[in-house]
Amino acid sequence: MLNVVKIDNKSHFPDEIFSMFRDRKRVFVDILKWDIPYNDLIEQDQFDDDYAEYFIVSDPQTKEHLGSVRLLRTDRPHILGDIFPELCDVPVPRGPSIREITRLCLSPKLRAGGRREVRNRLATALVEYGLLTGITSYTGVAEMGWLTQILALGWHCSPLGLPRSMGKSQLGSLQIHIAPETINLLRRAGTYATSGLKLGL
Repeated sequence: MLNVVKIDNKSHFPDEIFSMFRDRKRVFVDILKWDIPYNDLIEQDQFDDDYAEYFIVSDPQTKEHLGSVRLLRTDRPHILGDIFPELCDVPVPRGPSIREITRLCLSPKLRAGGRREVRNRLATALVEYGLLTGITSYTGVAEMGWLTQILALGWHCSPLGLPRSMGKSQLGSLQIHIAPETINLLRRAGTYATSGLKLGL
């Protein structure tokens, strides 16, 4: 199951949300050693506010998190515009029809095949959601390993600047353009997956 979770329905998904924040701590703090706010159990930051939206893939029986992304409005504070604007060689894309993809997280329990399946479901859901809601593009900041995977998914992407060294990481920024033909681009790249996108409860 893939649910879109936001302020008006988040009270219906407490287990899925907690499991997502717990896996974010395991992945970004324990494994990747990011220097970000966390406590003993979960990772959350200042952008996990009432305006954040989450795509959460979870096990329908156990409600355990399998994969997720967070979407931030770009006409409000967000990571590229407020923390890493120097990653852009052009003006930071902003507007009500542009969202920033952040905290792409796959459960550390998944094996390679499962990770690929959940990643493709999330990518397909992002396209479907964009087409349904009028989102014309997504922006994002990613380390080079993830950036390469994102670019290879098949959709039309524009680099926003040259990658730069930030601390111990090499980071880049990009914009993913969403249009009716984007679904077919994913199909041709072999990364389209039935997402199971569920907008309601």
